[in-house]
Amino acid sequence: MDQQPQGITENYANPKTCFFHVLFKAAALAFYILSALFVNNFVIIFVITVLLAALDFWVVKNVSGRILVGLRWWNEINDEGESVWKFECLDAESLARMNKKDSWLFWWTLYLAAAAWIILGIFSLIRLQADYLLVIGVCLSLSIANIVGFTKCNKDAKKNIQDWTKNALLSGSVRSHLQSAFGV
Repeated sequence: MDQQPQGITENYANPKTCFFHVLFKAAALAFYILSALFVNNFVIIFVITVLLAALDFWVVKNVSGRILVGLRWWNEINDEGESVWKFECLDAESLARMNKKDSWLFWWTLYLAAAAWIILGIFSLIRLQADYLLVIGVCLSLSIANIVGFTKCNKDAKKNIQDWTKNALLSGSVRSHLQSAFGV
């Protein structure tokens, strides 16, 4: 008899994480767009917008990427001074249980934010505002770094799932049944 109110969060496994995943992207974009109307100081606009974009980068890379899609990436410099990408993902079984809506929100907002920064960059080019291109360049580079990192991590995760599935099928009883069926 006691029904919970149905809302926008009912199909999300992690509504708070989804909220913060979107919040900092929206805050950086909204502040940048609205600051042109209310603030006439480039330094304030630069610092606050880049700070919000950096918070978004950190939240996506270290929190929402792990919780919403089960992926994590980082970059290390090895002993030879070369940059090495490191990827980490949940096991195949856990990845299969991830919420589809959480994953959809994660990927679409990641790409949408980068597209918005590109559009704002085009507007700054048209208006010949080179200083604002610097703000957009920093924010866009943070967005693209997350896109590249998580895309590479996702490909690595898909490869791990395929390897796990192949090993699961070819191990134990499945292998013996296949071997006996084909007379090997």
